[in-house]
Formats: sequence, C-alpha cells, structure tokens
Amino acid sequence: MKFMKLGSRPDTFYTTDSIRSISSDVSSDIIIQVKGTRYHLHKFPLLSKCLHLQRLCSESLDLSSNCQIVQLPDFPGGVEAFELCAKFCYRITVTISPYNIVAARCAAEYLQMTEDADKGNLIYKLEVFFNSCILYGWKDSIVALQATKALHLWSEELSITNRCIGAVCSKVLRKVCNDDDDVSCSGVESSREQSMRKRWWGEDLAELSIDLYWRIMIALKSDVRMPLNLIGDALIIYASRWLPKIGSDSDSASEMASSKKSLVLESIVNLLPGEKGAVSCSFLIKLLKVANVLSSSLSSKTELVKRAGLQLEEATVNDLLLVGDVDLVMKLLEEFMLQLGQSPPTSPVRSRLEFDKRRSRSAEDVGFELQESRRSSSASHSSKLKVAKLVDRYLQEVAKDVNLPLEKFVTIAEGVPEFARFDHDDLYSAIDTYLKAHPELNKTERKRLCRVLDCKKLSMKSCTHAAQNDLLPLRLVVQVLFFEQARASASDGKLTKMPSNIKALLTAYGIDPSTHAAQLSTTTSINTDESWNANSFKAPKSTKNSTLRMKIDEDDFDESSDVVCDGFGRNSRFKGFCSHPTKPKRMFSKFWSTNGNTTQKN
Repeated sequence: MKFMKLGSRPDTFYTTDSIRSISSDVSSDIIIQVKGTRYHLHKFPLLSKCLHLQRLCSESLDLSSNCQIVQLPDFPGGVEAFELCAKFCYRITVTISPYNIVAARCAAEYLQMTEDADKGNLIYKLEVFFNSCILYGWKDSIVALQATKALHLWSEELSITNRCIGAVCSKVLRKVCNDDDDVSCSGVESSREQSMRKRWWGEDLAELSIDLYWRIMIALKSDVRMPLNLIGDALIIYASRWLPKIGSDSDSASEMASSKKSLVLESIVNLLPGEKGAVSCSFLIKLLKVANVLSSSLSSKTELVKRAGLQLEEATVNDLLLVGDVDLVMKLLEEFMLQLGQSPPTSPVRSRLEFDKRRSRSAEDVGFELQESRRSSSASHSSKLKVAKLVDRYLQEVAKDVNLPLEKFVTIAEGVPEFARFDHDDLYSAIDTYLKAHPELNKTERKRLCRVLDCKKLSMKSCTHAAQNDLLPLRLVVQVLFFEQARASASDGKLTKMPSNIKALLTAYGIDPSTHAAQLSTTTSINTDESWNANSFKAPKSTKNSTLRMKIDEDDFDESSDVVCDGFGRNSRFKGFCSHPTKPKRMFSKFWSTNGNTTQKN
C-alpha cells in the first residue's frame, strides 16, 4: 500500500463540538460550512489555492460583516475530504493513500485547486501520485476503484474509474501471459500451482460491485490474449461470492436484496463465454437453479438451458436433482438432442459446383476436414450414450416421487434415442421404482409406462426380476420369458445352462426350456383379465378362443396411434432409431402363426 505525505507544519486542527477551527493569533475571517459542519478559517492562504472559493467570496461580499460565511452543501467526499484540502492549503501535513485519494482528487477539483491558482497545487500532486504509484499497484488500483463507487459521477468525469479499470486489466493480462511463458519454459506445473495461478485475480475482483466488475470482464473478454476458461473461472468465483447458496433459504433477504442478486445473476449470464466448456455444466445448472429461485428473466433462463443442454453429457445425477424442476430437466434433454441433431452429417450431399470448388484444394485439407467431421460425429454419438445413462439414473431417483406425473416420466424416458441405450437395466429399475411408488396406475397406464422398455436389452438379472414382477403388464412378462429363451437357444440350441429359476418360470408358463424356441407349445394361453399377476396362466377352454384372446391383448398393447406396431411397442417419435427385425422377433411371429394354424385345425 503506497502513501504520500503533503505539507510541513504540524496538524493544528482542533474540534469543539461541530465547529472546527485552525489555531492562530489572528481571528478567523471566513466560515465555511460543509454538510452541517462549520470551519472557522482564514482567507489567506486558503483562497490563494482555491479558485472556487475566490469566486464565491467575490460574489457574496458582505461589507457589513467582518466574517464571511460560505455554504458548500454538495461538497464531494464530505468533511474528511474538505479537511484534507484545507490542511494542504495551510501547509499542514496530510497523508494520501489509495483509500482517500479519490475523495481528495474530487474535492480538489471541486475547489479548483489547479496550477492556474498556484504552482504545485493539490490537483497536480495528486495526479502525479495517482499515475505513478497508485495505478502501478494491483491492490492499490482495486482499492481506488472501489472508492470511486461513492463518487461515481465525479470519478467518471475525471476518468478515475476508467484509468483504474485499465490498470487492473493490463495487470491481469500481463500476469496471465507471463505465467503461460513461464510454464512453457519451466515444464510441468502441479495442479495446485495451476489453480492458484488462475484464481488469484478472480478472488480479488470478486469484492467489486457488479457494475465495476462487469466493465472489467468486458474489457478482458475483448482481448484475444485472454483465455476464455479463465474468464469462466473468475465468473464462478464471483457467483459463489454474491449469489445465494443452493438449497439454502437463509439468504432469502429483502426484496431489494433479491433484485440485486437477480441483477448479478443476469450479468453473469451475459458475461459467460460463448465457447463450449468455458464453464462446467454443473455451474450452469446451479445458475439455472438460482435463476428459478430469484424469478429471473425468461431470457436468462433460456440462455442457461441452452448452454447447459449443450454440455449435458458432463452433468451428474446430483446436478439434475439440484434443478428440482422436472420440466427444466425435460428442457435440458430436449435442448441437448436438438443441438446435436443439427450437427452436419459425416457424408453430406454436395452439388457439382461445390465439388468443383473443392477440387482446387489440397488432398491434405480435404482429408483433415473429413477427419474432423468424423471426430465430431463420434463425439456426438458418445455424448448421447453418456446422456442416456445419465437420464436412466436420474429417472431411478425421481421415480420415487409420488407426485411425478406419468407423462413426464415417459417423456423423459423417450427423450433418449433407442440406439443410445446399450442396455435397459437402469431404465427397468426406474420403471419398477415408479410402479411401486404409484400403485394406483391402471392397466392402460402401466402399459404406457412399459412401452419404452425393450426386453431384448435386459440382462439375465433384470430378466429374472421382471419375470417375477407382479406389477408389470402380463404381456411384458411373456416377452421377457420368450426373449430369454430365444437368446439362450440361439447361443447353444438348448437351455441347459439357463438358471434353474428361469427354467421353472418357463415351465410354469407352459414353455419347455429343453426345446428350441421355435417349438413352443401351441397350447400356451394368456389370461387377459384385469388381474396383472404373472401366475394367472390357465389352460384354455379352446385353442381358438385362446388365440383370439392373445391377439386382442396384442392389439390392446399397441392401441395408441403413435406407436409403431412392431410387436415391442416403440414410440414413433424415435422410429428412425429402431433396429431391424431380429431372429427372436421372427420366431415370436412364427409362434403366433403356429397358434393360428392350430386354431384352424381345431
């Protein structure tokens, strides 16, 4: 911290109540009142250094009075700033520091303590100290910048604020660039050292008000030398300093405080770098949560949803649970799929003109572009796989909510393309949890819930659990058993290695586990009564009626017009991602046709 002392005489100011005077053998001939405080002073040498006081005294000369009274109601900096200027005029020692230099400079400007009044006047000395010392120090520049807040208009007019901001930005850029050079020369840098190198300036700037902080960050963002990830780090620090803690109601202060926090939030959103990855998805989701709490503008929420949706593959289940609002999670998923869906294909159709233009380019350029395109497509596919796993695990948690509507659960589940799910174990677990938490679901609702599930993608463990799950629709249980038998049959022809519990279940359903899947018993029947118990298989009174009831149940399962009738109930919204018919599906069709032929024989 830098200081400057001005003057040579000891301090002779004395205070008596609200009147301050300068001790002298000569009685005072001027009284100056500053915001309720009176100063009994002598015109000389005060007026010789203050042109403004000279003009006021000349304009209000009262010959009938031996002591003039001058009112200064709008004096910048208050009594402390006036006392500093008055002491300087009487050559009393004063100390100038980053804390009072702004007030002193504004007060000297108000009194017009220029070189026209006296050589080596206060304005000149303050400017020299400010430019040569204050602006060269990091802490001093920030302290002076903070002091401009109290004298905003004066500081702007005298360019004090701009000079402080310029000094701060130049120091940040110089430090960042020098650090990068040092690291490249010295080699490996520890993560702790790297973190400290990045955060030092962000933590100091976090003490500034949002208007000053905004101007600094705008200036830094506009400089090409500034890494955008460091901008993101600084924004995270500032947000943690000024925004309410997530999940805490203790900071819900007055309406004015909330409006200020909302201003801080919207400013941070507008300062976010446009590049993906400059800030983490977790941070974006936290901002979205705060925006919901503070009822921020729709534009800010939309921007956060767009940014967080683009980086959704980085999120965790806890991040999505932090949002709290299922509708917002649905928007994040929709935004993620929308933005990835707009990525260019790996082999676009090109016009003849475009092809002719590209012929002039080198083979290396074309090969590089093709490689980049494929890498982008691969990254997009990988992101969808991560998001699919994330969504299924999120559904496992929110399925416990008894107030979660069925349509919202299904919409989130169907928001993931089918190819992005390598297995459906997590999805099945979420569906099972939802069924347990919502026992009031009717038959149609249970079918709607289970329609997104693909039995072919269930593991042996999940199949075993599903086959014994009384909450599932009966048709789904039959599909689970069938595909498990077909899968084992395709591997070694017989089900000799199938677990004993699955064999017992297949036997209970009238399916011989020791034979090929195509040789299923034609007498197997399904009781399509309202009972959803998987043990409700009974011998049919007639094969014809049994087959008819099976077909009715199949039609009922595919009753919705937006479902592709492929036997497994996939939603048409993602029919483009549906796989081609496989051997188990053809075997299942053969099974139904076998029943039909038997019926006709009878």
